Amino acid sequence: MITPSRCSSLFLAAQLLLPPVQAFSSPQPGTPEKLPLWHGEAPIGGGATAPSSAAITVHLPEHPNGAAMVICPGGGYGGLVTGAEGHGIATWLNAHGIAGIVLEYRLPKGNAFLPLADAQRAIRTTRARAGDWKINPEKIGIIGFSAGGHLASTAGTHFSEGQPASDDLMERVSSRPDFMVLVYPVVTMGAGTHAGSKKNLLGENPSAAAVENFSNEKQVSERTPPAYLAHALNDTVVPPEHSSNFYKALQAARVPSRYLELPSGGHGLNGYKGPMWEAWQAGALGWLQEMGFTPADK
Repeated sequence: MITPSRCSSLFLAAQLLLPPVQAFSSPQPGTPEKLPLWHGEAPIGGGATAPSSAAITVHLPEHPNGAAMVICPGGGYGGLVTGAEGHGIATWLNAHGIAGIVLEYRLPKGNAFLPLADAQRAIRTTRARAGDWKINPEKIGIIGFSAGGHLASTAGTHFSEGQPASDDLMERVSSRPDFMVLVYPVVTMGAGTHAGSKKNLLGENPSAAAVENFSNEKQVSERTPPAYLAHALNDTVVPPEHSSNFYKALQAARVPSRYLELPSGGHGLNGYKGPMWEAWQAGALGWLQEMGFTPADK
């Protein structure tokens, strides 16, 4: 098992070894900077590669507290809601001292490998650049909304501790998020799934094995990172059972977790505003403090 101190050593080593390419510039607080996620061609599965436009936009706070979150916007795996569920979230996080890394992941079009590879790469990039961005490499979480919540929960249940012998220096760093925040997430690909997300992610006729593998409530283990979930009970687009079943799996595995059942708001929580939207935000911030990922309010 890799201990926290050993992880920190690996992160520092990765930072020292990273090449001084232009893409690894240093974004400034208050000035978001968009960076390519892959340099050259990106993997597409099966050992093949192809050009990629996947990117991250780095939002650094004026007064950092050491925490960071990779942000996965929703869009049913057919688009990306990068406004309210991306840059808007980064602005909110920055106001609370948390770095926000907005991920523009590749849309799968039936190749489920693509968005997961991008999410893992975004976590690794954030961890490898932690020193430059004033981030604690052991306080890097992931947050996702709707289908972006599925991607975030996939990153939290399908991760690698890193490959020390890899020629790709970034691949030597762990892709495990330290915590997850999932807001009205798609979680299962089985019964009750969001049909559009499933089709876009897995294709028209996915195998039973693929459905099982990407039904993340079935992939929870004791190594799954702590999680905070929020879901409206009247969500008819992505039923709240997605969150409640994932929460039950986390509890069964004794993973620290909390589930906020919101009485109303539907999918998108009344258009990203109002008391239900504010309730999950306040709850998530409080939970992060309780878990020690952010400092307590003074």
